[in-house]
Amino acid sequence: MNTSSDFERLFRDNLSTYLQGLNEVDSHLPEAPDIETLWSRVGESYLPDAMREFNEFPTVALGWAMYVGMAIAKYWDEDWELYSKVDDLYVYLRDKIDFDHLDDYVRERVLLLGHNDAARLESIVSECAARIYSQLRHQPVEPGTEPAFRAFVAALHQMYLMGAAMQLKRMGYHMTRLGE
Repeated sequence: MNTSSDFERLFRDNLSTYLQGLNEVDSHLPEAPDIETLWSRVGESYLPDAMREFNEFPTVALGWAMYVGMAIAKYWDEDWELYSKVDDLYVYLRDKIDFDHLDDYVRERVLLLGHNDAARLESIVSECAARIYSQLRHQPVEPGTEPAFRAFVAALHQMYLMGAAMQLKRMGYHMTRLGE
């Protein structure tokens, strides 16, 4: 397993199984092309911060991608006409406070969560990041290689997408297959 799509599938399966068990995502994950398309720009600007943090704080590097996905899903629902014009939504979010406190900013200022809901979300994101970090560490790839880099980017991408899926569900978007 060395392809990006293999890594994506592995991480998506892990996260979706866990989050479905908590009723945080539906079994049919959302299709949100606006949010998905934005990943290339968001991921490109997020990657340097994530790489810088990964050695000392791997679960932060992974978890914050999930918060970014949640914030972008919220912006998509709130006023996409306005937010889609922002050149780089990740930089916009990060620069509202700083990278280290991005999680607090998203929970408190973007998602507007009360203390209990914020604590629960923090716990869920923490567990997701720990699960994916464990999976990354157990992949048969050598650190610092191209396959390791592809795995890391795939992990960030899936954290972002699952964050968006969680937030979409929290806002009342439920995905079902046609005919259900």
